[in-house]
Amino acid sequence: MTDNIYNEYVNPLSERYASGEMLRLFSPRYKFSTWRRLWCALAECEKELGLPITDEQTAEMRANVDNIDFNAVREFEGRTRHDVMAHIEAFGVVCPAAKPIIHLGATSAFVGDNTDLIQMREGCRLLLGQLALLISALKKFAVDNAGLATLGFTHFQPAQLTTVGKRASLWLYDLMMDFEELQRFESTLKFRGVKGTTGTQASFLTLFDGDHEKVKSLDKNVARKMGFDDVFPVTGQTYTRKIDSQITSILSGLAQSLHKFANDIRLLQHLKEIEEPFERGQVGSSAMAYKRNPMRSERLTALCRFLMSSAQSPAMTAAEQWFERTLDDSANKRIVVPQAFLAADAALIIAVNVCSGLVVYPKVIAKRIDEELPFMATENIIMEAVKKGGDRQDVHERIRVHSMEAGKVVKMDGGRNDLLERIAGDPAFGMTMGDLVNILDVKQFIGRAPEQVTEFVREYVDPLIEKTTSYKNTKPQDLRV
Repeated sequence: MTDNIYNEYVNPLSERYASGEMLRLFSPRYKFSTWRRLWCALAECEKELGLPITDEQTAEMRANVDNIDFNAVREFEGRTRHDVMAHIEAFGVVCPAAKPIIHLGATSAFVGDNTDLIQMREGCRLLLGQLALLISALKKFAVDNAGLATLGFTHFQPAQLTTVGKRASLWLYDLMMDFEELQRFESTLKFRGVKGTTGTQASFLTLFDGDHEKVKSLDKNVARKMGFDDVFPVTGQTYTRKIDSQITSILSGLAQSLHKFANDIRLLQHLKEIEEPFERGQVGSSAMAYKRNPMRSERLTALCRFLMSSAQSPAMTAAEQWFERTLDDSANKRIVVPQAFLAADAALIIAVNVCSGLVVYPKVIAKRIDEELPFMATENIIMEAVKKGGDRQDVHERIRVHSMEAGKVVKMDGGRNDLLERIAGDPAFGMTMGDLVNILDVKQFIGRAPEQVTEFVREYVDPLIEKTTSYKNTKPQDLRV
């Protein structure tokens, strides 16, 4: 091995972040062996419909699907300046008997576009498997912490109480929406099929002597051989590039949910209420040895930011296509679509890791509640004081003054919140510390949060998890049709 490998840029998505499964799915070998499987399927279906193609030719093609000489392809492409023609010639070298019928009637988009659709479908299945794991992990966290009261925040300012599990249910619901969108796309994705140079199927109509039914059958038969139930009813030379825009938009939506989750974890780690996993030998800072930085969640937000931005160029590409096709889509989609899948894959791997190892610190959470709850309970205290014979307007003014003074002690002097002691010491309220402690029972301030978590999981999360079984442990299909 030489040092030359360190002299060229390497995409961090492939070097550091994405899974081996997703990398294999978008690898050159998977892509170009799928081209050959498409040529096999086309030849077999053309033979079945009566074209003079022999069993020897189709068997020869099948036997050499994975026998790709990439050096030969590179030499052919250097001469032809056309990647599909280079692969046709390289396939013909190892399939001399089949060479005359390889790619018969097809255009480049037959292998290029159909392979893109196969990769998208299989990529969705991999992501759905990861998303299923994440939803299951987050469900467990929500259920385990359904009743653990915590200070809620609006505008990142102290608000009414909620529970740790209820907050997790907000993350969970967003991810469930993403799962359903991704599943809908995967389950309804169509095949480009066999459409010819401008989508009119004219070349195939010529091959079959004007027999429209055979041409229609060829379109559907090839799709079925490649694992698709349906084909696009109309195309130009390519499938509509709105498909690329749709999938990157869905992945952007997933990134938005993951980014929000990761940001919340980063803030909670700052508050020392919840932390992401931290390995025994992990170093938080090269200088500050005590630090426990939320590096996983930070990396997750970074990847999600990239993924959200990736949705823009496919939308512009879809809008820019002229008539039956232009080639300004090619370089863009070669970069954006695979990297969007790789980034989504990497983000989900991190999110599953974080969610499966979140550490909650109930005493820190309780301390923060104790600091803020007396202020939030003032209305309840006023009502109880009135029940004991107090004048509502008088006790309101008194509690306002006491609250201002207690707030000054906290903010100006750095002291603890002594509002309860001030109220207990004021005879106008007629209340003891015991009375006040009862009023401040956190269970009276979390509303239906625990019940909402239980009902949400039972009525929505569990039924969705049942539907995720088929996606767990999904691997890219070999598509040996």
